[in-house]
Amino acid sequence: MAESELEGQLRQARDTSGRLRAAIGTVLVGQHDVVDQVVWGLLAGGHVLLEGAPGLGKTLLVRTLAQCLELPFSRIQFTPDLMPSDVTGTTVLVTDEHGRRHFTLHKGPIFGQIVLADEINRATPKTQSALLEAMQEHAVTIAGTRHVLEEPFFVLATENPIEMEGTYPLPEAQLDRFLLKIVVPTPSEDEMTRILERTTGHAVATPEAVLSREQLVAMQSTCRDIAVGEPIMRFAVRLVSASDPANASAPALVKKAIRFGAGVRGAQSLVLAAKAVALLDGRANVGFADITRVARPVLRHRLIRSFEGEADGVSTDDVIGALLDAVPTVDARVAKVMAS
Repeated sequence: MAESELEGQLRQARDTSGRLRAAIGTVLVGQHDVVDQVVWGLLAGGHVLLEGAPGLGKTLLVRTLAQCLELPFSRIQFTPDLMPSDVTGTTVLVTDEHGRRHFTLHKGPIFGQIVLADEINRATPKTQSALLEAMQEHAVTIAGTRHVLEEPFFVLATENPIEMEGTYPLPEAQLDRFLLKIVVPTPSEDEMTRILERTTGHAVATPEAVLSREQLVAMQSTCRDIAVGEPIMRFAVRLVSASDPANASAPALVKKAIRFGAGVRGAQSLVLAAKAVALLDGRANVGFADITRVARPVLRHRLIRSFEGEADGVSTDDVIGALLDAVPTVDARVAKVMAS
Protein backbone atom coordinates (compact mmCIF):
# COMPACT_ATOMS: atom_id res chain seq x y z
CA MET A 1 0.00 0.00 0.00
CA ALA A 2 1.35 3.47 -0.93
CA GLU A 3 2.30 5.71 2.00
CA SER A 4 -0.01 8.52 0.87
CA GLU A 5 -2.92 6.08 0.54
CA LEU A 6 -2.33 4.77 4.06
CA GLU A 7 -2.14 8.29 5.45
CA GLY A 8 -5.48 9.11 3.83
CA GLN A 9 -7.05 5.99 5.29
CA LEU A 10 -5.64 6.83 8.72
CA ARG A 11 -7.13 10.33 8.63
CA GLN A 12 -10.48 8.97 7.50
CA ALA A 13 -10.46 6.29 10.20
CA ARG A 14 -9.59 8.83 12.89
CA ASP A 15 -12.34 11.21 11.76
CA THR A 16 -14.96 8.46 11.44
CA SER A 17 -14.16 6.93 14.81
CA GLY A 18 -14.35 10.40 16.35
CA ARG A 19 -17.85 10.86 14.94
CA LEU A 20 -18.79 7.39 16.20
CA ARG A 21 -17.66 8.20 19.74
CA ALA A 22 -19.45 11.57 19.59
CA ALA A 23 -22.69 9.89 18.45
CA ILE A 24 -22.51 7.41 21.34
CA GLY A 25 -21.87 10.33 23.70
CA THR A 26 -25.21 11.90 22.75
CA VAL A 27 -26.93 8.99 24.53
CA LEU A 28 -24.41 7.63 27.04
CA VAL A 29 -23.22 9.93 29.82
CA GLY A 30 -19.49 9.77 30.61
CA GLN A 31 -17.71 6.40 30.35
CA HIS A 32 -15.30 7.79 27.75
CA ASP A 33 -12.61 5.21 28.46
CA VAL A 34 -15.16 2.40 28.18
CA VAL A 35 -16.41 3.72 24.82
CA ASP A 36 -12.84 4.02 23.52
CA GLN A 37 -12.06 0.43 24.51
CA VAL A 38 -15.22 -0.88 22.85
CA VAL A 39 -14.18 0.91 19.66
CA TRP A 40 -10.74 -0.75 19.96
CA GLY A 41 -12.44 -4.14 19.93
CA LEU A 42 -14.64 -3.17 17.00
CA LEU A 43 -11.72 -2.00 14.83
CA ALA A 44 -9.50 -4.93 15.81
CA GLY A 45 -12.24 -7.40 14.89
CA GLY A 46 -12.40 -8.91 18.37
CA HIS A 47 -15.16 -9.54 20.89
CA VAL A 48 -15.66 -7.52 24.06
CA LEU A 49 -16.79 -8.46 27.57
CA LEU A 50 -18.26 -5.66 29.72
CA GLU A 51 -18.38 -6.20 33.48
CA GLY A 52 -20.12 -3.95 35.95
CA ALA A 53 -22.95 -3.70 38.44
CA PRO A 54 -26.53 -3.42 37.11
CA GLY A 55 -27.64 0.01 35.94
CA LEU A 56 -24.28 1.35 34.72
CA GLY A 57 -25.34 1.56 31.06
CA LYS A 58 -23.66 -1.57 29.66
CA THR A 59 -26.69 -2.63 27.62
CA LEU A 60 -27.41 0.98 26.63
CA LEU A 61 -23.87 1.32 25.30
CA VAL A 62 -24.20 -1.78 23.11
CA ARG A 63 -27.63 -0.76 21.82
CA THR A 64 -26.38 2.72 21.00
CA LEU A 65 -23.34 1.33 19.20
CA ALA A 66 -25.62 -0.91 17.13
CA GLN A 67 -27.75 2.11 16.20
CA CYS A 68 -24.62 3.92 14.99
CA LEU A 69 -23.67 1.01 12.71
CA GLU A 70 -25.59 -0.12 9.64
CA LEU A 71 -25.43 -3.77 10.68
CA PRO A 72 -28.09 -6.30 11.73
CA PHE A 73 -28.39 -6.28 15.53
CA SER A 74 -29.65 -9.07 17.76
CA ARG A 75 -29.93 -9.40 21.51
CA ILE A 76 -29.80 -12.57 23.63
CA GLN A 77 -30.99 -12.30 27.22
CA PHE A 78 -29.13 -15.04 29.06
CA THR A 79 -31.13 -16.75 31.82
CA PRO A 80 -30.66 -20.06 33.68
CA ASP A 81 -33.31 -21.77 31.53
CA LEU A 82 -31.90 -20.61 28.17
CA MET A 83 -30.98 -23.53 25.90
CA PRO A 84 -28.15 -23.68 23.31
CA SER A 85 -30.69 -23.93 20.48
CA ASP A 86 -32.21 -20.64 21.67
CA VAL A 87 -28.86 -19.07 20.78
CA THR A 88 -27.82 -20.88 17.62
CA GLY A 89 -31.20 -21.84 16.17
CA THR A 90 -32.49 -25.23 15.11
CA THR A 91 -34.00 -27.18 12.23
CA VAL A 92 -37.80 -27.43 12.27
CA LEU A 93 -40.17 -29.67 10.35
CA VAL A 94 -42.50 -27.65 8.12
CA THR A 95 -45.23 -28.53 5.66
CA ASP A 96 -45.27 -26.67 2.35
CA GLU A 97 -48.29 -25.63 0.30
CA HIS A 98 -48.31 -29.01 -1.48
CA GLY A 99 -48.46 -30.96 1.77
CA ARG A 100 -44.82 -32.09 1.56
CA ARG A 101 -42.78 -32.09 4.73
CA HIS A 102 -39.18 -31.01 4.97
CA PHE A 103 -36.71 -29.59 7.48
CA THR A 104 -35.77 -25.94 7.35
CA LEU A 105 -33.32 -23.88 9.36
CA HIS A 106 -34.74 -21.49 11.92
CA LYS A 107 -31.81 -19.12 12.60
CA GLY A 108 -31.12 -18.02 16.14
CA PRO A 109 -30.00 -14.56 17.25
CA ILE A 110 -26.33 -15.54 16.87
CA PHE A 111 -26.80 -14.92 13.12
CA GLY A 112 -26.77 -11.15 13.70
CA GLN A 113 -23.63 -9.13 13.03
CA ILE A 114 -23.73 -7.07 16.22
CA VAL A 115 -24.75 -9.55 18.91
CA LEU A 116 -25.50 -8.47 22.47
CA ALA A 117 -25.10 -11.36 24.92
CA ASP A 118 -26.78 -9.71 27.88
CA GLU A 119 -25.87 -10.97 31.37
CA ILE A 120 -23.96 -13.87 29.83
CA ASN A 121 -22.96 -15.27 33.22
CA ARG A 122 -26.57 -15.90 34.24
CA ALA A 123 -26.84 -18.86 31.83
CA THR A 124 -25.52 -22.33 32.51
CA PRO A 125 -22.10 -23.35 31.12
CA LYS A 126 -23.83 -25.55 28.55
CA THR A 127 -25.59 -22.55 27.05
CA GLN A 128 -22.55 -20.28 27.38
CA SER A 129 -20.60 -22.76 25.27
CA ALA A 130 -23.06 -22.27 22.39
CA LEU A 131 -21.14 -19.06 21.63
CA LEU A 132 -17.71 -20.69 21.47
CA GLU A 133 -17.70 -21.83 17.83
CA ALA A 134 -19.30 -18.61 16.62
CA MET A 135 -16.80 -16.40 18.45
CA GLN A 136 -13.73 -18.37 17.37
CA GLU A 137 -14.61 -19.53 13.85
CA HIS A 138 -17.42 -17.12 12.87
CA ALA A 139 -19.55 -20.15 12.01
CA VAL A 140 -22.30 -22.21 13.61
CA THR A 141 -22.87 -25.96 13.26
CA ILE A 142 -26.52 -27.02 13.47
CA ALA A 143 -27.62 -30.63 12.90
CA GLY A 144 -24.24 -31.45 11.35
CA THR A 145 -24.31 -28.56 8.87
CA ARG A 146 -21.85 -25.69 9.20
CA HIS A 147 -23.23 -22.21 8.55
CA VAL A 148 -20.74 -19.37 8.03
CA LEU A 149 -21.73 -16.10 9.71
CA GLU A 150 -21.78 -12.85 7.78
CA GLU A 151 -18.86 -10.50 8.35
CA PRO A 152 -18.18 -8.40 10.29
CA PHE A 153 -19.30 -10.38 13.33
CA PHE A 154 -18.98 -8.72 16.72
CA VAL A 155 -20.11 -10.11 20.09
CA LEU A 156 -20.47 -7.74 23.02
CA ALA A 157 -21.28 -9.59 26.22
CA THR A 158 -22.27 -8.01 29.52
CA GLU A 159 -21.88 -9.66 32.89
CA ASN A 160 -22.55 -8.78 36.49
CA PRO A 161 -19.69 -9.11 38.97
CA ILE A 162 -19.01 -12.78 39.57
CA GLU A 163 -19.68 -12.48 43.30
CA MET A 164 -23.35 -11.69 42.71
CA GLU A 165 -25.93 -14.37 43.42
CA GLY A 166 -27.22 -16.48 40.53
CA THR A 167 -24.18 -16.20 38.27
CA TYR A 168 -22.05 -18.87 36.61
CA PRO A 169 -18.36 -18.03 36.04
CA LEU A 170 -17.39 -18.15 32.37
CA PRO A 171 -14.96 -21.00 31.59
CA GLU A 172 -11.37 -20.00 30.83
CA ALA A 173 -11.63 -21.21 27.22
CA GLN A 174 -14.52 -18.84 26.58
CA LEU A 175 -12.94 -15.89 28.39
CA ASP A 176 -9.89 -16.30 26.15
CA ARG A 177 -12.09 -15.70 23.08
CA PHE A 178 -12.79 -12.14 24.22
CA LEU A 179 -10.23 -9.66 22.95
CA LEU A 180 -10.94 -7.28 25.83
CA LYS A 181 -12.58 -7.34 29.23
CA ILE A 182 -13.73 -3.85 30.14
CA VAL A 183 -14.65 -2.95 33.72
CA VAL A 184 -17.43 -0.35 33.74
CA PRO A 185 -16.88 2.05 36.68
CA THR A 186 -19.51 3.71 38.82
CA PRO A 187 -20.27 7.23 37.51
CA SER A 188 -19.14 10.31 39.42
CA GLU A 189 -21.58 12.65 41.15
CA ASP A 190 -21.62 15.03 38.16
CA GLU A 191 -22.16 12.16 35.72
CA MET A 192 -24.91 10.70 37.90
CA THR A 193 -26.67 14.07 37.93
CA ARG A 194 -26.50 14.28 34.13
CA ILE A 195 -27.85 10.73 33.89
CA LEU A 196 -30.84 11.70 36.04
CA GLU A 197 -31.46 14.80 33.91
CA ARG A 198 -31.32 12.75 30.72
CA THR A 199 -33.34 9.72 31.85
CA THR A 200 -36.12 11.34 33.88
CA GLY A 201 -37.20 13.77 31.19
CA HIS A 202 -38.26 13.28 27.58
CA ALA A 203 -36.75 10.43 25.57
CA VAL A 204 -33.38 11.14 23.96
CA ALA A 205 -33.34 11.08 20.15
CA THR A 206 -31.91 7.96 18.52
CA PRO A 207 -28.44 8.64 17.10
CA GLU A 208 -28.03 8.44 13.34
CA ALA A 209 -25.96 5.72 11.70
CA VAL A 210 -22.36 6.87 11.43
CA LEU A 211 -20.59 3.86 9.97
CA SER A 212 -21.68 1.62 7.09
CA ARG A 213 -20.68 -2.02 6.74
CA GLU A 214 -18.24 -1.19 3.94
CA GLN A 215 -16.60 1.59 5.97
CA LEU A 216 -16.21 -0.66 9.00
CA VAL A 217 -14.66 -3.46 6.94
CA ALA A 218 -12.25 -0.94 5.38
CA MET A 219 -11.27 0.40 8.82
CA GLN A 220 -10.69 -3.12 10.14
CA SER A 221 -8.48 -3.80 7.12
CA THR A 222 -6.53 -0.58 7.75
CA CYS A 223 -6.10 -1.63 11.38
CA ARG A 224 -4.34 -4.79 10.21
CA ASP A 225 -2.01 -2.64 8.07
CA ILE A 226 -0.66 -0.77 11.10
CA ALA A 227 3.04 -1.61 11.46
CA VAL A 228 4.44 -3.25 14.59
CA GLY A 229 8.20 -3.43 15.04
CA GLU A 230 9.85 -6.60 16.30
CA PRO A 231 11.04 -4.98 19.57
CA ILE A 232 7.42 -4.07 20.38
CA MET A 233 6.23 -7.58 19.57
CA ARG A 234 8.96 -8.98 21.81
CA PHE A 235 7.80 -6.65 24.60
CA ALA A 236 4.27 -8.10 24.27
CA VAL A 237 5.70 -11.62 24.35
CA ARG A 238 7.76 -10.85 27.47
CA LEU A 239 4.69 -9.47 29.24
CA VAL A 240 2.75 -12.63 28.51
CA SER A 241 5.66 -14.91 29.42
CA ALA A 242 6.20 -13.10 32.72
CA SER A 243 2.53 -13.69 33.63
CA ASP A 244 3.31 -17.42 33.96
CA PRO A 245 4.25 -18.21 37.58
CA ALA A 246 6.44 -21.08 36.35
CA ASN A 247 8.65 -18.59 34.49
CA ALA A 248 11.83 -17.76 36.38
CA SER A 249 11.55 -14.11 35.32
CA ALA A 250 7.99 -13.73 36.66
CA PRO A 251 7.58 -10.99 39.30
CA ALA A 252 7.09 -12.07 42.93
CA LEU A 253 3.42 -11.04 42.89
CA VAL A 254 2.76 -13.30 39.87
CA LYS A 255 4.34 -16.29 41.62
CA LYS A 256 2.31 -15.58 44.74
CA ALA A 257 -1.12 -14.69 43.32
CA ILE A 258 -1.43 -16.34 39.88
CA ARG A 259 -2.09 -20.00 39.11
CA PHE A 260 -2.14 -19.76 35.28
CA GLY A 261 -0.89 -16.91 33.12
CA ALA A 262 -1.92 -15.66 29.70
CA GLY A 263 -1.13 -17.58 26.51
CA VAL A 264 -0.69 -17.07 22.80
CA ARG A 265 -4.09 -15.41 22.37
CA GLY A 266 -3.07 -12.92 25.03
CA ALA A 267 0.00 -11.86 23.02
CA GLN A 268 -2.01 -11.70 19.80
CA SER A 269 -4.66 -9.58 21.50
CA LEU A 270 -2.06 -7.17 22.89
CA VAL A 271 -0.78 -6.48 19.39
CA LEU A 272 -4.21 -6.22 17.76
CA ALA A 273 -5.61 -3.90 20.42
CA ALA A 274 -2.46 -1.75 20.24
CA LYS A 275 -2.95 -1.47 16.47
CA ALA A 276 -6.50 -0.19 17.08
CA VAL A 277 -5.16 2.44 19.51
CA ALA A 278 -2.64 3.63 16.93
CA LEU A 279 -5.36 3.74 14.26
CA LEU A 280 -7.61 5.92 16.43
CA ASP A 281 -4.67 8.28 16.97
CA GLY A 282 -4.01 8.42 13.22
CA ARG A 283 -0.60 6.74 13.49
CA ALA A 284 0.78 4.16 11.06
CA ASN A 285 2.80 2.29 13.66
CA VAL A 286 2.46 0.92 17.21
CA GLY A 287 4.56 2.21 20.09
CA PHE A 288 5.52 0.66 23.43
CA ALA A 289 3.03 2.97 25.16
CA ASP A 290 0.19 1.42 23.13
CA ILE A 291 1.00 -2.06 24.48
CA THR A 292 1.10 -0.65 28.01
CA ARG A 293 -2.22 1.13 27.50
CA VAL A 294 -4.10 -1.98 26.39
CA ALA A 295 -2.45 -4.41 28.84
CA ARG A 296 -5.16 -4.33 31.52
CA PRO A 297 -8.26 -4.85 29.35
CA VAL A 298 -6.42 -7.48 27.30
CA LEU A 299 -4.91 -9.52 30.13
CA ARG A 300 -7.19 -9.10 33.16
CA HIS A 301 -9.50 -11.98 32.17
CA ARG A 302 -6.67 -14.24 31.06
CA LEU A 303 -4.89 -14.44 34.41
CA ILE A 304 -6.25 -17.10 36.76
CA ARG A 305 -5.65 -16.28 40.40
CA SER A 306 -4.40 -18.84 42.88
CA PHE A 307 -6.16 -19.55 46.17
CA GLU A 308 -3.60 -17.39 47.96
CA GLY A 309 -4.18 -14.52 45.54
CA GLU A 310 -7.94 -14.66 46.04
CA ALA A 311 -7.58 -14.93 49.82
CA ASP A 312 -5.31 -11.88 49.92
CA GLY A 313 -7.64 -9.88 47.66
CA VAL A 314 -5.06 -9.40 44.92
CA SER A 315 -6.81 -8.39 41.70
CA THR A 316 -5.57 -9.28 38.23
CA ASP A 317 -5.19 -5.53 37.58
CA ASP A 318 -2.75 -5.39 40.51
CA VAL A 319 -0.77 -8.22 38.92
CA ILE A 320 -0.72 -6.51 35.53
CA GLY A 321 0.58 -3.36 37.21
CA ALA A 322 3.41 -5.42 38.68
CA LEU A 323 4.12 -6.92 35.25
CA LEU A 324 4.33 -3.49 33.62
CA ASP A 325 6.71 -2.32 36.35
CA ALA A 326 8.92 -5.40 36.12
CA VAL A 327 9.11 -6.12 32.38
CA PRO A 328 11.43 -3.74 30.49
CA THR A 329 10.47 -2.46 27.06
CA VAL A 330 13.90 -3.50 25.79
CA ASP A 331 15.20 -7.01 26.45
CA ALA A 332 17.97 -7.04 29.05
CA ARG A 333 20.39 -8.74 26.66
CA VAL A 334 19.76 -6.14 23.96
CA ALA A 335 20.09 -3.32 26.50
CA LYS A 336 23.47 -4.72 27.60
CA VAL A 337 24.73 -4.81 24.00
CA MET A 338 23.48 -1.26 23.39
CA ALA A 339 25.17 -0.05 26.57
CA SER A 340 28.47 -1.55 25.50
